Amino acid sequence: MQEKQIYLLRTKKIIIFDMDGTLTKSKIAVDIEMACLICQLLDKKIVIIASGADFPQINKQLFNYLKCAKTRFKNLFILPVNGGSLYKYQVNKWQKVYENALLTKEKIKVFTAFKKALCDIYYIPPKKTYGKVIEERKSQITFSALGQKATFIKKKEWNMKNDTRPQIRTALKKYLPNFNIYITGTTSIDITKKGIDKAYGIRQIMKLLSVSKKEIVYVAETFYKDDNNYVVKRAGVSCIKVKDQEETKTLIRLILLFLK
Repeated sequence: MQEKQIYLLRTKKIIIFDMDGTLTKSKIAVDIEMACLICQLLDKKIVIIASGADFPQINKQLFNYLKCAKTRFKNLFILPVNGGSLYKYQVNKWQKVYENALLTKEKIKVFTAFKKALCDIYYIPPKKTYGKVIEERKSQITFSALGQKATFIKKKEWNMKNDTRPQIRTALKKYLPNFNIYITGTTSIDITKKGIDKAYGIRQIMKLLSVSKKEIVYVAETFYKDDNNYVVKRAGVSCIKVKDQEETKTLIRLILLFLK
C-alpha cells in the first residue's frame, strides 16, 4: 500500500466503505475476520457503509455478524440505496435520519422505461432467473439480470459472458433524463432520482456530523465512470481503490496498527 493511502487512513476522521466487492462478495455476509476488524475500527474511527443495497439486505450481510458491544454503534452510520436514505444507531435501535422515496408516478415511469429499453435493444433474458429481476427499494429501483437471489458464482459467470448493461443503460437514458442510472455490482443497474446518489448521502453525513470532506476517505473496489462510486470521486472526496475484501482487511489492519 502506498504512503499516500496510509497517510489518508491515519488522518481522516471518517472512513466510508462500499459494501459488495469491498467488505464482502455480492449478497454474501461478511466473514468473521472482517466483522471483527470492523468492530475494532469502530473504537478508532467513524465508519459509514454506503451501498446500493437496501437496509434489510445490509442487515443480513453485516449487522447479524458484528458481535461487538452495541455502544460502539454510535460510530457506525448506514447509507443504503446509494444515499437515498441514512440510518444511525440511537436509543438501542437503528433509526432513519431521512429517506428520499420515489413517488408512485416516478416508479411507474422507471418500470415503463425498462420495458421499452429492453425491447429497444432486443434484450434476450437469461433462461433462468432467481427472484425478482426488477425490484423497488423505496428510494431506488434496481434491475438484476439474474434476479435478486442469484448466487455470486452465477452472477460472475453472466458478467463475464453476457453483460449487456452498458447497452441497457444507454437505452434507458432516452426515457429517464431526470434520473441517475448506474451500473453496479456484477449484474445490476440502480436508478435513483437525479441528485440522489452517494455524493448526496455523504453531504448529508457532513451536515449531520459537522465535518468537511477533507476529513473523509472513501474505500471501494471500482471507480469507473458509469458506476455508483465515481460520483464520490468526482465530488472531491479522497478515495482509495481496493482489489477485493482481502485488501480491505489489510487496509483496516494498517489503520489499527498505526493508531495503537
